[in-house]
Amino acid sequence: MKSNKNMFILTEAVLAVLVIITAAAMFLGRSTHGRGRVAVIVRNSDESRWAAFKYGLRMAAQDKEIELFVVSMGEDLTAEEEEKAIEREIANGADAVIVQPAPGKDTGKMLKKMRKKIPVLLVEYPASGEETAEDIPTVQPDNYALGQALAKELLKDYNEKVEGKTMGIISEYGASAASLERKRGVTSVLKDMGVKAVWEVSDLSGEDGNTVLERKSKVDFVIALDDYSLVMSGKAAAAKNLHGALVYGIGNSMEAIYCLDTDYARCLVVPDDFDMGYQSLAETAESFGFIFKKPKNRIVSFTVMRKQDLFSKENQEILFTMSQ
Repeated sequence: MKSNKNMFILTEAVLAVLVIITAAAMFLGRSTHGRGRVAVIVRNSDESRWAAFKYGLRMAAQDKEIELFVVSMGEDLTAEEEEKAIEREIANGADAVIVQPAPGKDTGKMLKKMRKKIPVLLVEYPASGEETAEDIPTVQPDNYALGQALAKELLKDYNEKVEGKTMGIISEYGASAASLERKRGVTSVLKDMGVKAVWEVSDLSGEDGNTVLERKSKVDFVIALDDYSLVMSGKAAAAKNLHGALVYGIGNSMEAIYCLDTDYARCLVVPDDFDMGYQSLAETAESFGFIFKKPKNRIVSFTVMRKQDLFSKENQEILFTMSQ
């Protein structure tokens, strides 16, 4: 009788330990191997400028055994449309979302609300608006440093003798956090060098770039703050619609590389989008279900490209990721 009682107590103790272990596993998290689904929401997701980013995502998804889905989104992505896309991915079983914040002052508030429903990680730049979503982790290049690097390359070409020169600044979405920081970086270097900003073009979606730039007054330099603007400026230069202006820009597509190779752009600063894709997916995957392990902010590097070193070993690796 006593033996049966001891066996009963032992069995109950073992069951209790198993319950505790199960509860702890549920509380602390689960293995990400083959169990997680991540949705990625970026503007114009089918464009070539995202090729290196998506290649990085795929490599990380393979390493972490994560199911990856890149949502097909259009050009004019608003905070409301982005919210609907996130809700749709939640309904489709996403465990987390990686998001390029939509332009607009309501985006930060919306993303904070969404983060109560699903883990959110931002890419390329933080959300803008009164509620900046500072507590949402972001994987991005140092956008201020990108602008500084671009301006410093311009100064190198002229031995810093640019007094009296003029420039125009062009960006696809001038109000985005990335564009604002890149512009601030450019002006921080050039403000005391005597270069005057004559005009600025932004929010170019749906515009005919050739027509827009052809109407602008003559300047010495066009500073393109993103891939879309760089390619548009290169096309305008090819059509001789920039009135002789030299293009310096930030880009990350094979079209941008073509502009550099054909002298329609003098210098290209290229963010490491492959690393941005890899790091964003890896950070998201590592934190699945873990209360005490949150995704971290990450800064990715960038490379300055010139035509003469376009096919160096380092640049060939970057070109490879862009072509995937």
